[in-house]
Amino acid sequence: MTRTPKKNRAPARKTGGSKKAPKKKKRSTARGPQGRGGSRWASRLIALILLFGAIGVLYLLFLDHKVKAGFEGKRHAVPAQVYGRSLELYGGADVSPDRLEYEFKRLGYRKVHHPKLPAAWSRDRNHIIVRTRPFDFWDGREPGRYLNLHFQRGRLQSMEDERGKSLPLVRLETPKIGSIYPSHNEDRVPIPRSELPEPLLAILMTIEDRTFYAHYGVDLKAILRATWANIRAGSIVQGGSTLTQQLAKNLYLTRERSFWRKATEALMALIIERRYTKDEILTAYVNEIYLGQDGNRAIHGFGLASHFYFNRPLQELDLPKLALLVGMIRGPSLYNPRRNPQRALERRNKVLDILYRQEVINETQKDLASRTPLGITQRVSKSGGGHPAFIDLVRRQLQRDYRPEDLTSEGLRVFTTLDPWSQQQAESAFVRRLKTLEKKHRLPIGKLEGAAIIAGSETGEILAVVGGRKAGYAGFNRALDAHRPIGSLVKPVVYLAALMHPNRYTLVTRIDDKPIKIGGRDGSVWKPKNFDLKAHGKVPLHQALSKSYNLATVNLGMDLGLAQVMGLLESLGVSRPVKAIPALLLGAVSLSPLEVTQFYQAFAAGGFLSPLRSIREVQAADGTRLQRYPLTVTQAVPAGPVYLLGRNLQEVVRSGTGRGLSSFLGRELSIAGKTGTTNDMRDSWFAGFSGNKVAVVWVGRDDNKPAGLTGAQGALQVWGDMMRRLDPAPLGLPRPDSVETVWIDPTSGLRADPQCKEAREYPFIKGSAPSLQSSCTSSKEGSLRNLFRSFFE
Repeated sequence: MTRTPKKNRAPARKTGGSKKAPKKKKRSTARGPQGRGGSRWASRLIALILLFGAIGVLYLLFLDHKVKAGFEGKRHAVPAQVYGRSLELYGGADVSPDRLEYEFKRLGYRKVHHPKLPAAWSRDRNHIIVRTRPFDFWDGREPGRYLNLHFQRGRLQSMEDERGKSLPLVRLETPKIGSIYPSHNEDRVPIPRSELPEPLLAILMTIEDRTFYAHYGVDLKAILRATWANIRAGSIVQGGSTLTQQLAKNLYLTRERSFWRKATEALMALIIERRYTKDEILTAYVNEIYLGQDGNRAIHGFGLASHFYFNRPLQELDLPKLALLVGMIRGPSLYNPRRNPQRALERRNKVLDILYRQEVINETQKDLASRTPLGITQRVSKSGGGHPAFIDLVRRQLQRDYRPEDLTSEGLRVFTTLDPWSQQQAESAFVRRLKTLEKKHRLPIGKLEGAAIIAGSETGEILAVVGGRKAGYAGFNRALDAHRPIGSLVKPVVYLAALMHPNRYTLVTRIDDKPIKIGGRDGSVWKPKNFDLKAHGKVPLHQALSKSYNLATVNLGMDLGLAQVMGLLESLGVSRPVKAIPALLLGAVSLSPLEVTQFYQAFAAGGFLSPLRSIREVQAADGTRLQRYPLTVTQAVPAGPVYLLGRNLQEVVRSGTGRGLSSFLGRELSIAGKTGTTNDMRDSWFAGFSGNKVAVVWVGRDDNKPAGLTGAQGALQVWGDMMRRLDPAPLGLPRPDSVETVWIDPTSGLRADPQCKEAREYPFIKGSAPSLQSSCTSSKEGSLRNLFRSFFE
């Protein structure tokens, strides 16, 4: 309600008294409606400003925390680097010129007319000159050397240095075979600031950020310049992001294109510049920038990209190669030199033109570099690293001692036992033979699968692992995870158990190869049969194994008792639980190729068990020695019975089920081995050993349908082709003191005079040979013949 203002009036006078001072008028303090509304809006505005200011501060604090955590984490999150075994060179080493040339190519060495710089070599038939790179091994640094190598008959004959002085032993650097990276599949080879090539930094800043050392994370002039260029071109032809902004985007942000993401990128760039030095930012950028994809593995950083595209360390790249890598930053997929070589070449030459215009290089350098081919190497590594099956084994063995996060972030250097030459030959043989088998036996194309393990027979060091037909791709690792019935591969364990009782069984003891029925607890009856569906009566023990007679093996095993066979399997390194059923004697036990290799290693080493291992040493990123995995050896079974078994397994290859191996390897190698076939020919196996290697091959189908191959028709063929390429050492089994040899008449199984016509010399545990003499007749002809005849022929 509005008040009416009062009119001015004269002060009233009082009679008979003094005058009073007039009263002052009171001002009204009440505001009108407009005043009160403006005050409320001002208050709200101030409140909103304070609210958004607080949110902004909190957001900046959040970004600051995110930058710090992410920057520090990425700087230190380095996948474990996995290396193969080094090639040792010395006079007399079993290294051919071709194998050495393969090693040089794998290490990224350059073939030149005459080597003047490290990582270069030349060859003139049986003469090789090389300058090696230095390398930090577990036990010290191996310096770079000049080597003059002479070969004779496929072996390294002598080795001298530049002054002609003979060198006793030189180790080539160990090849990197992969990384153990985290689940997000980012891989990198970090390089410290002190080792970054200055030409790379000059090219990088010229192309991506010419004011890097002048701005504070954001370059407004560059943004305006890029905006104007894009407007004139009608498309995005130039970017205004600094290296710091690009680093922020790679570390923290998505590829989304929006104003909000760009603003966040700029804020993060300012925070990064406030927190870290220019050199720290530059080093992080060089090690973080995305430069391509290798299957499911992301290639981050120039260090890894150098190996991925050129198979060389970053420090060895020349101008055109560095220009290509920097040029790829704008579009690693668009300028992928393997998929788009012409586009990559044009991009590289454009970078060279910019370098010339900016006076970073001269015209001669530009013209020479522009005419240089891209120089991209054949793709060595594939998804999951170059050897995913072996890396899988390394990871599993490391997880016994290290946490998963240690393996994917601490930059460990893991030195392994992998021999790249053996691995390459095994993979090549596998692919070739499986195709041949499918064609020869008219099997469905592409259905056969398989796995293989190669290890040192004495050391148990795993030299190669083939996890499947496509060995270079990660996936189901059949070498470790395919648990299949092993068939007749278990039979040597049964016969070894018998030979450990020399008072009851020798190689010439007659055992029954006759039908047998065994009742089960459920009322079922098991009636095993021989492969040829025949029974052979009384046969010598060594013949029963060499011919792989099922009936003889079951009769022998039941006589010994299942408990003895199971106990022996455990002693030989089989830790998997085994069911005590009679079918165990014919291989009704499912094992992986790795597990089979373990107990055949004990056969190859004369009864000494060396746990299979894929790792030698582990170092921290700074070179600190963390752990060594030394050779451990235990005597699993006595040497004497194992020696007898070894001779019997040589007979398997010489004249038994493994005789087909002679088409790949000469008889003079005296290879020992055993075939294995399961019901309906679902699984084809071969396990064997030479003087220096033990190997196991499995061939079958993933759907468990019949493969249609016996052990001799399938796995033996792969094994023979694989080992033929590796030039195995002859197997000369050393005879233990507990063993003697005695001449035996094969017909009667009794002692015989060496002059007897059909007499053979057999090994026996001392005191176990027959005491009775055979009545075989002798002849002059037989005497001469038997001078060179024995059971080992």
